[in-house]
Amino acid sequence: MSTSQVDILLVEDSQEDLDLTLHILRKENLAKNIRVARDGEEALEFLQGEGSSAAGRPKLVLLDLKLPKIDGLQVLKQLKSDPLTRAIPVVILTSSKEERDLVKGYQLGANSYIQKPVDFEQFRETIKAAGLYWLLINQAPMRDEKGKLPGLALQ
Repeated sequence: MSTSQVDILLVEDSQEDLDLTLHILRKENLAKNIRVARDGEEALEFLQGEGSSAAGRPKLVLLDLKLPKIDGLQVLKQLKSDPLTRAIPVVILTSSKEERDLVKGYQLGANSYIQKPVDFEQFRETIKAAGLYWLLINQAPMRDEKGKLPGLALQ
């Protein structure tokens, strides 16, 4: 089990999009520890296993929707229904232009929905802005060693 907290869980099945996203995150020094899941099943295994501990829980999930085995909306649904992972920010990062995907993503608790730009420079700026906001600007609640929010009875 890893003792270093995962900054980002990147759930992406496209090798091209994966390579490009990793390159941008590393080049911009936005994340030191990035965990990759190539399908929804792998993402849930991580989040329910190593990522379920306070030390292993990612600070951010970048989630594609069109995934093999278990699609991104199902991953999101399970993530947001678990009290230990529901506070993790989830940014849907997808090529889907479907309005129903956007609406369903927000209904299931997505924190943001980003359609992947086709242009490289726009993609770079989008990933950079999302990483800066969710990892450096956004204030996440502190959790105890069991992953609970101290002082809140309803969890």
